[in-house]
Amino acid sequence: QLQLVESGGGLVQPGGSLKLSCLASGVTLDYYAIGWFRQAPGKEREAVLYINKYDGSSTYYADSVKGRFTISRDNAKNTVYLEMNSLKPEDTGVYYCAASVHSRPGPLAHDYYSWGQGTQVTVSS
Repeated sequence: QLQLVESGGGLVQPGGSLKLSCLASGVTLDYYAIGWFRQAPGKEREAVLYINKYDGSSTYYADSVKGRFTISRDNAKNTVYLEMNSLKPEDTGVYYCAASVHSRPGPLAHDYYSWGQGTQVTVSS
């Protein structure tokens, strides 16, 4: 059974960077598209972007992160990364990775079937 564990969150100043990791166990990640979602306090969970399971291409769900966030995968390490640069206070939230069997999953939670527990990202001075 696929299990996902996020790590790498923390407190960072505006303009700073963080790199999140999503480590999979139980099943190889090769078979899944992996998406990142986030949930700010008092707000609904928001889809951020995902990486394709075939060719490693990525698709952004959230225009607000284009040019600042990059997703990548290392199948040998069974890990997907989310590199976040030029962070803003509005990027604050709990970040989740999730796995989808679809080649091009949509931004809704029901396109994903396995979720990590989340890692907190706080952008504040």
